[in-house]
Amino acid sequence: MTPLTRLQMAERLARDIAPGSFVNLGIGMPSLVARHIRPEQGVILHSENGLLHFGGPPAPGQEDYDLVDAGKNPVTLQPGASFFDSALSFSMMRGGHLDLAVLGGFEVSATGDLANWWTGEPGDAQGVGGAMDLASGARQIWVLMEHRTKDGRPRILDRCAYPLTARAVVTRIYTDLAVLAIEPGGVRILQLTPGVTPDALQAVTGTRLLPATAA
Repeated sequence: MTPLTRLQMAERLARDIAPGSFVNLGIGMPSLVARHIRPEQGVILHSENGLLHFGGPPAPGQEDYDLVDAGKNPVTLQPGASFFDSALSFSMMRGGHLDLAVLGGFEVSATGDLANWWTGEPGDAQGVGGAMDLASGARQIWVLMEHRTKDGRPRILDRCAYPLTARAVVTRIYTDLAVLAIEPGGVRILQLTPGVTPDALQAVTGTRLLPATAA
């Protein structure tokens, strides 16, 4: 099976964002989603460093490093964009004003627990940033991550081994192998990457998968 690239994963997720949504894109792989938001979607992107309604990166050579997202990636401004301080930005995050936060993940459990800030291993840097605020404040949490670690271990598990960012918040997972939904009964397959079979996906997943429902 041939997994999707990170850009393909981001493009796949971007297609599913509801028109008119207010969306925060987390640091790392989620920031790639900004490249694939179509103007006709009317999506308003929020960045925790105090920026609302930005777009993807500028053309090479046109970068302004005073205009960056929370991960310090150069971005562009959309008509009506605004700037504000961190206090107001975090109030937006904590106050339930974001429809969706797209976050990276180390692990996600079958009940939607998210671990994405620290592995708990000696010497590993702790990097919570605004993840806990987003995980508790946004109306929906989608996770964008590779299905397996670099050494082949599953990231989707019965129970997270790493310290949790938040409990039972993840509703959907986008990986290089599939799109999955967290439901009361477990993790359901919504879509498989071409060439990936349900059995092959189950073999690299650390929890029982529910089959896709009939269309």
